[in-house]
Amino acid sequence: MAEVTLTIDGIQVTVPKDTTVLDAAEKVGISIPTLCYDPELSKPGACRICVVEIPGMRNLPASCVTEATEGMVVHTASPAVIKARKTNLELLLSNHPDDCLTCHKNGECRLQQYAYDYDLRFGAFAGERHQYPIEDDNPFIVRDLNKCIMCGKCVRMCDEIQGNNAISVAYRGFEAKVTPAMEKPLSETETSNCVFCGNCVAVCPTGALTEKQMLGKGRRWEVKKVRTTCPYCGVGCTLDLNVINGRVIGATSTDGEVNGRALCVKGRFGTGFIHHPDRLKTPLIKKNGEFVEATWEEAISLVADKLGGLKERYGPDAIGVLSSARCTNEENYLMSKLSRAVIGTNNIDHCARL
Repeated sequence: MAEVTLTIDGIQVTVPKDTTVLDAAEKVGISIPTLCYDPELSKPGACRICVVEIPGMRNLPASCVTEATEGMVVHTASPAVIKARKTNLELLLSNHPDDCLTCHKNGECRLQQYAYDYDLRFGAFAGERHQYPIEDDNPFIVRDLNKCIMCGKCVRMCDEIQGNNAISVAYRGFEAKVTPAMEKPLSETETSNCVFCGNCVAVCPTGALTEKQMLGKGRRWEVKKVRTTCPYCGVGCTLDLNVINGRVIGATSTDGEVNGRALCVKGRFGTGFIHHPDRLKTPLIKKNGEFVEATWEEAISLVADKLGGLKERYGPDAIGVLSSARCTNEENYLMSKLSRAVIGTNNIDHCARL
């Protein structure tokens, strides 16, 4: 593969041809701020926060869409670059709520972090601000378009990764907004085509999209993230359980080998069963018309006796087996073998369609 050598902030780096300046800078440990860029999505070069200075180019190009070329010299923190980034950030802040203290994304907000990095405050530009109503009429996602910076990552995630096209950018200029068709809420799924996977929430750099179940449960820096495998099916998606004081308050994306950051609605939002009061913690056996706790040995012995008696009296097809999509593929395979080879019936199903 052809390679090119360029100089970034005085550091020489050799990268494969077609590498962007942003990726080349990351290779030598130089961090360039980004808002609309995501390595898994297409590159619109829209936010202009990642601009750099390249002698010979008339303007400050966006590093995320500028290809590194042989002999190129790049300055990532020149006075012109810093000034441009500050101006872009100030323009974003001019139409952004100043409620960082109570925002759920406080501590993980890209806009907040960059404002801190460049020592910026609200109020550099005065003018009209959006006053959109907060959309929270569904059980999964809260949308606050007042905090949207129009990076477009949610739109591209829904289109390119999830393949639903549930949302898009409507209108132009100051009136531009991310919305489902006909400006209907996400809850009207017959119009929006939203399946509430929450992958848009995973890529949102601000508090415009948040997980409803986690609101008010704790601040981001109080959360301990425990990496685990989603229990809902055999795909094996990786996710982070968000834990505060020993209780799971929700799940968020991580960089999983199987799924990347993508999750389905069950994996991302279906954590309520963990601490549900009706969740079974020990086997139960019915005695005198009521369920009482039992040991595993008692429960397995009783089930074996009952199944054997039913098979002997009514035949194997009088028995049906219901497995669980939360089991692993291997566990469901063993259940299938038990049903077909031991009991002798093909009456087996599981809950993957629920």
